[in-house]
Amino acid sequence: MSDQVDFKTVSTVGLESSPVAPALAGLRANEARYFWNKYKAVFTTEPAAAHPDWLDYVNAILSERDVVIEAKPLEVARLEVAGIRYTYVFYEDGLCLNVLWTLEAGGKRAVGFKLSDGMPVPAALADKFKFARQKSKLAGTIRGSYFVIKGTY
Repeated sequence: MSDQVDFKTVSTVGLESSPVAPALAGLRANEARYFWNKYKAVFTTEPAAAHPDWLDYVNAILSERDVVIEAKPLEVARLEVAGIRYTYVFYEDGLCLNVLWTLEAGGKRAVGFKLSDGMPVPAALADKFKFARQKSKLAGTIRGSYFVIKGTY
């Protein structure tokens, strides 16, 4: 069952088990607003259990940097807009991970990490990445980092 994310009325539906559910819901709504403003695309999430293949795809890419996310994945999303495939995973600890994959050969390919307001940096990311801060009306303070994907997936 998929849920269209409303960025005007932030809801914790699907994220209730997270200790930072309101902040994670704000982060999810922030992503929905980005896609609507930039592409007029609706951001829809689904339970992570419905798409183990998407989780395998993300984990294969993370293995490039020896990153293993221990938190439980709650929701996933996949969008294809303007020749770019975006794959999102929202984790129980408050982490939002996205894979940007330009479909054209030689395009941009990267993994982004965003930490919900109030969550600690996961151990798997603490020593490998530096996080920049960004303010959001929907999500409070977002800390983010990324890495460029080198392999083909």
